[in-house]
Amino acid sequence: MQKYLKSILNNKSYKIEFDRIFETAIKEDLSKYDKTTQILIDKNSISNAKVIAKSSGILCGSEIAKACFKKIDSRLKIDLLKNDGDKIDKGDIIIKIRGKSSSILKVERVTLNFLQHLSGIATCTNKIVNSIKKYNTTLLDTRKTLPGLRLLEKYAVYIGGGRNHRFNLKDEVLIKENHIFSCGGIEKTLQKMKNFSSPYEIEVSNIEELMIALKYNVPVILLDNFTLKDIKKAVKINNGKAKLEVSGNVTIKNAKKIARLGVVYISVGSITHSAKAIDFSLLLH
Repeated sequence: MQKYLKSILNNKSYKIEFDRIFETAIKEDLSKYDKTTQILIDKNSISNAKVIAKSSGILCGSEIAKACFKKIDSRLKIDLLKNDGDKIDKGDIIIKIRGKSSSILKVERVTLNFLQHLSGIATCTNKIVNSIKKYNTTLLDTRKTLPGLRLLEKYAVYIGGGRNHRFNLKDEVLIKENHIFSCGGIEKTLQKMKNFSSPYEIEVSNIEELMIALKYNVPVILLDNFTLKDIKKAVKINNGKAKLEVSGNVTIKNAKKIARLGVVYISVGSITHSAKAIDFSLLLH
């Protein structure tokens, strides 16, 4: 799992994005300096600190937390007791830190914000992944991410056991309802795609559109907001010809029901935009 994060961060364009994310978070919280720490804490004071989980879940962001601490003070000693992807329980010590008290306090909130948000996404993702693991269905994320945090949120999905759909608009061709409307309907849209040689995906909103997409040999078809009854019907009509993806109003409660119908993918926006944070605290001792 660490290889996945490093492969992203070692990519030049993604590395730039990660640096920007971190710098923005630090500037937002620290601004020019930490007034309270400057008044109260001796600049030579040394402390031990620990990050503790206050609820259970799947950990994500340990390496990012380490990077946060090191960015503020490279002399801080950071020990990761848990790794991304590990199951954590309330009371578990996640990270131990030793170094300047002022350095630890300056980055405390930024670090915890990353940990709680990313672990929340990983945990939410993992719950759905576990609910459908008996079936040959892959859970995908979407582009419904917080502005500026897509890279890290999609990493958290991966850590939770899900897989990443496109990172951005240039990654692949996904024809959605507004494209279809702008082209004058699904038939005219697919006529324009006849000479497109690479794989692509199209969103359909009913069985009639599905049948048209199959006529044009579309490789991946997204069933948007289909009922369970219509998903079952679509799978039967498709008969393995295209890869079917289901999206729209998918929850932890109905994901299993959808997966058992035989679709290849389920994409869920809520795992990134509505995941409940996992609580952590940092304590000096």
